[in-house]
Amino acid sequence: MSVWSPDSYLQFASERLKPIQDLIHRISCEQPEWVVDLGCGPGNSTAELRNRWPHAEIIGIDQSPEMLNKAKQSSLQANWLKADISRWQASDPVDILFANAVLHWLPNHEVLFPQLIAQLSTSGILAVQMPANLDAPLYQVVHELVDSAYWHKRFRTFVKAVTLEQTAFYYNVLAPLCSYIDIWETCYYHLMENHLAILNWFRGTGLRPYLAALANREWQEEFEQQILQGYQQTYPKQKNGYILFPFRRLFIVARR
Repeated sequence: MSVWSPDSYLQFASERLKPIQDLIHRISCEQPEWVVDLGCGPGNSTAELRNRWPHAEIIGIDQSPEMLNKAKQSSLQANWLKADISRWQASDPVDILFANAVLHWLPNHEVLFPQLIAQLSTSGILAVQMPANLDAPLYQVVHELVDSAYWHKRFRTFVKAVTLEQTAFYYNVLAPLCSYIDIWETCYYHLMENHLAILNWFRGTGLRPYLAALANREWQEEFEQQILQGYQQTYPKQKNGYILFPFRRLFIVARR
């Protein structure tokens, strides 16, 4: 997979911040001792956790050295750890496991979610947010191109970009393990100046595995240009020239 770019990810920092804040707002835990930010990225979610719980010990975990280096450049009071979330094990029970826009990158959720719940303290909380828009033009334009004869032969490997199960799946996995479960969806409407902004949004996250599976930069640029053309056809401009870019997200707060 290609290298994560903190600058590309933070290009839309304000839009990415809103779901982080919404998820934190739904966590009922006044004085946690130990908070872990799974997939902390450049530390934008970790900063919000620190604001909410100023006295907690907070650890930010990410597998990307680039993201962690960006996080370490801040003055944020937190410990940073490079680790694979699917293999990481807490040394002590955790009060809050916070996973914003990260678990969909990992497979085998029927194993992963119970594994995370098992690392919580008594009444500890797992708080999760995952994009829930695989049926949106953002992905559909890409999938149609990948399935076309022209592009199918140019991909070196099969790309399974993300894992997202049905909402009932997560309830049924968590219900036997948790005393409380709160599940909801929110659709955010982001205002984009043009269609290139939508491509840039996706380039910083979900498009990365597709680009990494193409053999050279020339193909990557051609692929992106065709995606841009698809977005121009599927995301209409509003009367003032701006584009309403809907982005649906799934939220889960589960207490052990």
